[in-house]
Amino acid sequence: MNRLLLGASGVALMLATAAPALAQAPVEDVTVVQDIVVTAQRREQASQDVGLALSVIGGAELDEKGVEVINDIENVVPNMEVDSQFGGGQPQFRIRGIGAREYSSNNASTVGIYVDEVAHPYTITTQGAMFDIARLEVLRGPQGTLYGRNTTGGAVNIITNAPTEELRGGVSAEYGSYDRLKVEGYISGQITPGLKGRLAIVTEQGGAWQYHRDTGEELGDKDKSAVRGRLTIEPSEDITIDLAATYQVDKSDGLGFRLKGPYPVFGGAITYPADTAWRITGWQISPELAAVSGRSLRAKPGRDNEGADLSARVRADLGWAELHSITAYQSFKRSEYNDWDGTRFNESDVYFYNNIDALSQELRLSSTGEGRLNWMVGAYYANETNDGGFYTQFRGADRTLINTPYQQKVEAVGLFTHNTFQLTDRLNLVAGLRYEKEERSLTSSGTRRINVPEGPRKTYETDLSEFSGRLGVEFDLSDRAMVYASVARGVKSGGFTTYNATSATPFRPEIVIAYEVGLKSDLFDNRLRLNGALFFYDYTDQQVQGLEYDRLAGRLGKITNVPKSEIYGGEIELVWRPIDGLTISQNFGYKKGKYTEYFAIDGAATDAANPVDGPWDKIITNDRSGEPLQFPKFNYGGSVAYDWQMLGWDWRAETNYNQRDAIYNAASSSVLPGYWLWNANFTVNPTDAQWRATLWARNLFDTYYEETRNGFNGSARPTASPSPGRTVGVRLAVDF
Repeated sequence: MNRLLLGASGVALMLATAAPALAQAPVEDVTVVQDIVVTAQRREQASQDVGLALSVIGGAELDEKGVEVINDIENVVPNMEVDSQFGGGQPQFRIRGIGAREYSSNNASTVGIYVDEVAHPYTITTQGAMFDIARLEVLRGPQGTLYGRNTTGGAVNIITNAPTEELRGGVSAEYGSYDRLKVEGYISGQITPGLKGRLAIVTEQGGAWQYHRDTGEELGDKDKSAVRGRLTIEPSEDITIDLAATYQVDKSDGLGFRLKGPYPVFGGAITYPADTAWRITGWQISPELAAVSGRSLRAKPGRDNEGADLSARVRADLGWAELHSITAYQSFKRSEYNDWDGTRFNESDVYFYNNIDALSQELRLSSTGEGRLNWMVGAYYANETNDGGFYTQFRGADRTLINTPYQQKVEAVGLFTHNTFQLTDRLNLVAGLRYEKEERSLTSSGTRRINVPEGPRKTYETDLSEFSGRLGVEFDLSDRAMVYASVARGVKSGGFTTYNATSATPFRPEIVIAYEVGLKSDLFDNRLRLNGALFFYDYTDQQVQGLEYDRLAGRLGKITNVPKSEIYGGEIELVWRPIDGLTISQNFGYKKGKYTEYFAIDGAATDAANPVDGPWDKIITNDRSGEPLQFPKFNYGGSVAYDWQMLGWDWRAETNYNQRDAIYNAASSSVLPGYWLWNANFTVNPTDAQWRATLWARNLFDTYYEETRNGFNGSARPTASPSPGRTVGVRLAVDF
């Protein structure tokens, strides 16, 4: 299969270079860079008219670039990273260096995730959203005047395909390496006059690419399915009602860890050598952990998650304005077992459990677009409960089972407005304001060994009452070029460190003042699109992983606040069609940051200054001002695609790539090396036919790279979460 795909890819690329002599006629819509209508500012606009740093990726393009879960968008968007923390199912998003690194599921994300305008306040719920997608919009920078939630990093908008007037349907089946199978289908059309519907389903199975070093047992099979139904009701010309329901279930295997060095197990009876192949791993659930998680003694690391989303969106044309209402309810159950030591010994085994319910209501009133002033005012309410916690077995606790339960409640209210005033034919003024009030509480009996009686429950509280906003200008240099500048204030909620609830004192909200200038342009008769932005962030109370000391309990790993830090950088995005059918896309992101005021606790010095058994009254700190922030400084990506017609067939050859810089990994006190990733696709179908076949390769050059490293058992025993090597496959899609 590998030789077949590599041979086909080579032929495709050779044909691409010779195609001008062979082509019969240029394919439609490949002569210029097409604009895309987006809703990033809560109204329909051409993407080039939006004075924000914005990346837009179409649904077909997502498939071509191998974006299967939302984590994969880091490979197609500049200055963005998405990590599954320590190989688990909890994604963490970072844009322009702003974002968290934690594996608990109770805190707000610095990046807002929206599916058809509905916010997903907990990122664990986003793993099944990427199917039947119309497009993806990624906004960089603080967002609070346009959306129900307030974020410091940016926003990711997932827009699914809407019901259609005419009857349509389609199915695609994909088979690849390690017997991985993915099937997706939809049917859409008018049910009765004034009522349209769409039903989409997806299932993914197989793909186990790792194996147990001791038993040979395979790990990595997908077992996930989702279904989404949408109804569009038009009771009159002035009212549209969109109803949506999504159900997802994920029983997939987790990711196995790889030993980076010799690993002596607890007690020294066995020392594992460093793993020499990246497919090697190990695991073994203990009887105690199996009992509390409801799993068998043969359970593999993996998930048993289930979620449901319901939403109702109503748009009413009032004549003088439009009224939008979004009512949504989400329910999600997390059950996830991970083995972070990568051996059959229970030295870093974790079981996460959560039961999440989130109810939200958003109302917006906006102008109809007539006149010089475009205005929008809105209100948002959210009520959330998140009951959860996790069980752990760690080497440092003599492998005794430990439980950390909690119950969290969140109630938030936001009022926001966003306005654009056309001062002249070329100059627009932008002004937005937001007020948000939020209350969070967490009740916990603390972290305890399972054989110790549960202690008294304590309730911790934190609140938020903050203004944020945006001021900006947009100036049209010509009909095809615009420059913009803005200053924005973004706020992210405070919260609680739940992976160590001995003392769940809250951390404070973080605040970002963002300065940005940018350019959007279409040049050379719309054959070249060049967009760019420069930014500077003034960061207050940045939330980071750190240390605190409890007088009686001693050292605690906690999320803490850094008083002052800063980040600066920029992005460039380019799409070029130099000849008919050839499309070249490029993007580059650069960022650099440092702490400007930060006295951090020195754990080793504090331990040495206090009695071994406490109390810990003397706290020793280090001045870390000037220390660089830890994220990749740059990423570079792009794609080259050629479409042509020959002998009554349509052909497409495409390759896409992404390079990411190295990053220091604090969890293991080591550097994760930078890497290149290359993918390739070759698609063919009879001209005007309703089917197409694609050969594809992901990680074409079999690059080894790691997402995270784990130093829970000490820097001398690091483990790493590897990513799959080269995979190849074929996809057949049929529309009817």
